[in-house]
Amino acid sequence: MAGTVRLTVDQAIVRWLMAQYIEIDGAEVRICGGGFGIFGHGNVPCLGEALFPVQDELPLYRGQNEQSMGFAAAAYAKYHLRRRFMFCTASAGPGTANLLTSAALAHANRLPMLMLCGDTFLTRLPDPVLQQLEHFGDPTLGVNDAFRAVTRYWDRITHPAQIIQSLPAALAVMLDPAECGPAFIGLPQDVQGWAYDYPNEMFERRVHRIRRQAPDMAEVADAAAVLKGAERPVIIAGGGVQYSGAVPELTAFAEAHNIPVIETIAGRANLRADHPLNIGPVGVTGSDSANTIAAEADVILAVGTRLQDFTTGSWTAFAKDAALVTVNAGRHDAGKHRALPLVGDAKLGIDALGRALGEHSAPCDWAAHARAQRAEWDAYVAGNVTPGNRPNSYAQAIGVVNALCDPRDRVVAAAGGLPAEVTANWRTLDIGTVDVEFGFSCMGYEIAGGWGARIAQAEVEPDQDTIVFCGDGSYLLMNSDIYSSVLTQKKMIVLVLDNGGFAVINKLQNNTGNESFNNLIADCPTVPEPFAVDFEAHARAMGADAVTVANPAELGEAFTRAKAMDKTCVIVMKVDPYEGWTTQGHTWWEVGTAEVSDSDKVRAAHEDWEASRSKQRQGV
Repeated sequence: MAGTVRLTVDQAIVRWLMAQYIEIDGAEVRICGGGFGIFGHGNVPCLGEALFPVQDELPLYRGQNEQSMGFAAAAYAKYHLRRRFMFCTASAGPGTANLLTSAALAHANRLPMLMLCGDTFLTRLPDPVLQQLEHFGDPTLGVNDAFRAVTRYWDRITHPAQIIQSLPAALAVMLDPAECGPAFIGLPQDVQGWAYDYPNEMFERRVHRIRRQAPDMAEVADAAAVLKGAERPVIIAGGGVQYSGAVPELTAFAEAHNIPVIETIAGRANLRADHPLNIGPVGVTGSDSANTIAAEADVILAVGTRLQDFTTGSWTAFAKDAALVTVNAGRHDAGKHRALPLVGDAKLGIDALGRALGEHSAPCDWAAHARAQRAEWDAYVAGNVTPGNRPNSYAQAIGVVNALCDPRDRVVAAAGGLPAEVTANWRTLDIGTVDVEFGFSCMGYEIAGGWGARIAQAEVEPDQDTIVFCGDGSYLLMNSDIYSSVLTQKKMIVLVLDNGGFAVINKLQNNTGNESFNNLIADCPTVPEPFAVDFEAHARAMGADAVTVANPAELGEAFTRAKAMDKTCVIVMKVDPYEGWTTQGHTWWEVGTAEVSDSDKVRAAHEDWEASRSKQRQGV
């Protein structure tokens, strides 16, 4: 296709995005599923003009808050296993700055997201302009430069021809298994409207595929040798197993070699709960079963995980002399903590490792011991989620929903106490159905992420539900996408579990010897007369169906009704801020404690915390 076409920069960006496809399960679909946008003076005149004619093919979802738009985009990409993404567009200044937190979330979770944001004028003729930050010694420095720290790809377009190189480079990063993360492209307001004669070849339809890096066979041989010498091996399955599409290979590998599997938070739905080799979630928010096996293992095979501190118990979850073998597409993640790395795609790496192991199998008594530990944990969870002679709890709400939801319904949670409670108590009913955002542990992701997940889910599984677990603190921080879901007819079921403040941090505050202070509303010295928020009325005001329930039995009835509805439903229940927490299954977690204090309790907590440091594996 010879010749050129004269387009503005923004028109060319939109046309190029529409020409990029990816092959998923034999079908070719557009990589970019659309965008989330809030228009302002920095993006509406030119980018709005470019998006208007293609609104049916490249839908633009109107956001209520730029940060929540980014959360929704991250959840969309996570649902699609990083094979599709959404763009976010914001105006120059505070609108763009609001995306910083969500960019950091996408960066920490290795998720693709494209940000197309307004910037100050390249010519500088009208400077200083509305919302411009002036740096007296560097006129090129602005708000958009802050994104360099939280993106995998960053560029500022200063000439129309630059996007010919910049757009493919940004997409290459977003589709790369090892480098995947958010991409930021700053668009000065004048440059957006400048025209250029772009080559027609730039807009030809192109089909992309995710690269699968084959493992080095010497590394495979080294890893196999270590596993063959193991008496008590265990597999840690992370979120990268799902992104690679390696769940069948991991399951077959574990079964063929009789190796117990424990899951990270991101890998929470790699195996169904009833699989005999699924020994449970590991780490600070894990299970007694998984943490017992992790501590006793002599070889740990970590697949597709970045080994975050909540997985490793701040590196106390494993024996100091245990060998660590990693399978990871990212060299950085594969080489952590004296690990023997096997750098490569999880699917290919596990398959190659399986062939190298041949018919080798771990001792039967080891797997039997692991299953016995899991049975004990299952019994604890069964009691923990059952309503009884104790106050309402997160665990009880989780148990009610778990018993009534469809196996393919998607569960979303983030930050606060619910990630721990969902991770520990949720029994996975089907593969890839749990999204607990704990890579950045970001309050406010829950409802916004639920909206983004539902947009993605509706493209593939329209008859299933997206279920959001949200505390009152996260709800108050960011709830406007209840309105977004109503406007766009993307139904969610949102459970607001109200414990009167930031109860899990209050628990940490107490556990470190401190008195309750400024976390629960009742303990805020600047609040003379605490009062309860009417979450039901608030949700109704945004167009959702809403109900307040008194106990888990009523919660079950309300959830059943919500399942039958075709609009977003919010169910509110008070839970106790002190009782009802899952008390078992936790490893040590390193937090900063006060070495000097007038409080005997604080000093005692510090000494207790430091005493556990002797178990900590030292990294190099």
